[in-house]
Amino acid sequence: MTVNVETLEKLERKITLTLPVDAIQNEVNTRLKRMARQVKMDGFRPGKVPFNVVAQRYGYSVHYEVMNDKVGEAFAVAANEAKLRVAGQPRISESEASPEGQVAFDAVFEVFPEVTIGDLSTAEIEKVSTEVSQAAVDKTVDILRKQRRTFAQRAQDQAAQDGDRVTIGFEGKIDGEPFEGGKAEGFQFIVGDGQMLKEFEDAVRGMKSGESKTFPLNFPADYHGKDVAGKTADFLVTVNKIEAANLPEVDEAFAKALGIADGTVEGLHADIRKNLEREVKFRVLARNKQAAMDALVAKSELDLPKASVQSELERLVEGARADLKQRGVKDADKAPIPEELFRPQAERRVRLGLVVAELVKANNLQATPEQVMAHINELAASYEKPADVVRWYQGDRNRMAEVEAIVLENNVTDFVLAKAKVTDKQVAFDELMGQG
Repeated sequence: MTVNVETLEKLERKITLTLPVDAIQNEVNTRLKRMARQVKMDGFRPGKVPFNVVAQRYGYSVHYEVMNDKVGEAFAVAANEAKLRVAGQPRISESEASPEGQVAFDAVFEVFPEVTIGDLSTAEIEKVSTEVSQAAVDKTVDILRKQRRTFAQRAQDQAAQDGDRVTIGFEGKIDGEPFEGGKAEGFQFIVGDGQMLKEFEDAVRGMKSGESKTFPLNFPADYHGKDVAGKTADFLVTVNKIEAANLPEVDEAFAKALGIADGTVEGLHADIRKNLEREVKFRVLARNKQAAMDALVAKSELDLPKASVQSELERLVEGARADLKQRGVKDADKAPIPEELFRPQAERRVRLGLVVAELVKANNLQATPEQVMAHINELAASYEKPADVVRWYQGDRNRMAEVEAIVLENNVTDFVLAKAKVTDKQVAFDELMGQG
């Protein structure tokens, strides 16, 4: 069969499909006869409904169903015959001119683009690395101590200082008027932990139990509470109780409490270093993967299928709605979320997906079973029972597919880095971990 494919614009194509009218009617009759043997209607015994009655009631819907099926089949055959890689669903409309005895349809659709990947050896990529220092281990130990601290009430004449837990009551007013969220009783926070705005902490620091103080507080312009953002409030705060923090000693009891097998401080430090190095490895890999993918996209040329971008937009919007629903937002499924907010992200995802697919195909970068298992074992190593985690991954095809996708991306990253001009850069631990 010769298929005439008309190019409309860039990736848009059109095929005219013709179907014999008698073939369509024969299929309609076949389905109606099958239906007549099963359909139940008032006044007739099951299976004894006359064909003309069934045709009168169900003929239109069956005809519509047959047309959809036949057009879909004809389009699939034509696209396969023309060796077209169709992107998205075709738009089908009845053609104005149909040959005698036939009905014609125009199928307008998009095809996947030709992807041209330029010379990756001219790409410049900054490859980061990070070392886990003893300072990073010590900082993690301090965090673990804070998580297990206890509190004891200070004497009446002792002032609040950093690390203390204070119980306060406060009321804020703007231009003499109270505002929503500006008043509380029995409110607790840790001085110096950054839970409160700096001006609020500065005011409470140094106060004693039973003391009250009035002070001005300037809300930042980007404050999450829009009603008070950029405004100045006058606060009255009263300190009801001050409790000093007691941090546990870093000793064998502390190590055992954290589940260290040998119960030693050395074992605790070794376990923390191992976990930090694993986390650093994944974060460094993510940073370098992003840099490699950016370079790959920059060196590639292709047109984007509108249908693919639209599908990605819809997925992103649905993801945003699900996130709002999870946060407890009322009527999240009806919230107006403009698609255009996500268009740059959607276009990048589609572009990157097409480019990566082309690179993988051209250079045989598919994930091997050995690579997939190595990655799963690495993920499982941080759990108490790694074998159970491995079985958890292997027991679900979707989870395995997610791991395969990650390994494939790692293969692409390694390939691009091996081709590009790479500059090594040492990144501080705190910067990598987002603590800088």
